[in-house]
Amino acid sequence: MSVAKSLRMVTIAALNPDARPRERLLSHGAAQLSDQELLAIVLGSGMAGRNVIDLATALLAEASGLVGIAQSSIEELCAHRGVGRARASLIQAAIELGRRSVGERPRPGRRLTSASDVWTHLRARLATSAVEEFWALALDVRHRIQSERCLARGSLTGVEVHPRDVFRPLIRSAAAAVIFCHNHPSGDPTPSRQDLELTARLREVGDLCGISVLDHIVVGWEGFSSLAERNWR
Repeated sequence: MSVAKSLRMVTIAALNPDARPRERLLSHGAAQLSDQELLAIVLGSGMAGRNVIDLATALLAEASGLVGIAQSSIEELCAHRGVGRARASLIQAAIELGRRSVGERPRPGRRLTSASDVWTHLRARLATSAVEEFWALALDVRHRIQSERCLARGSLTGVEVHPRDVFRPLIRSAAAAVIFCHNHPSGDPTPSRQDLELTARLREVGDLCGISVLDHIVVGWEGFSSLAERNWR
């Protein structure tokens, strides 16, 4: 047995059975575990001189919490001591499963009745994105979902959107109406001046094309803003 493996086993074995994350999950349920404990289960084991709880705690601190981990690429995760490509892949898989469980994609044919419906389905994918993404939900005459697509990806502070590129696929798919949605990586969903100006242009083009713009929703980590509900201001 290698020295490193022996050290790992000693540090994990030194934990009281009631303090071991996997045993605590089995006894008390996942909801009772801390972020460190849940991440420790995903990581699986520690490293030489550092048990898995310590490794998880250090990773959360270095990444500025779960949001930082969710926004990290494979390469960024691998830059942390004790996290290789295998563990980074496990972390990203766990994060994506969590996103999908709370942000199931709207099913074609489903009718959207409020901005909250859009938030419920897109928040998990957009709220933790490290860059701005601009999405469109194409609707039929009864406001049922035809399709959804990401039309543009930008940077931390903005995304470049051209009305011609936005409406080309909507016209091609014979959409009757559309709901736009984009995220603010800062976490604050308050619409910017640029958001308001873009929305005004998109509504004008939509009127010319015969495609009603029903809403433009800005998604942040802590909530959303519906420009339609704000009277487009």
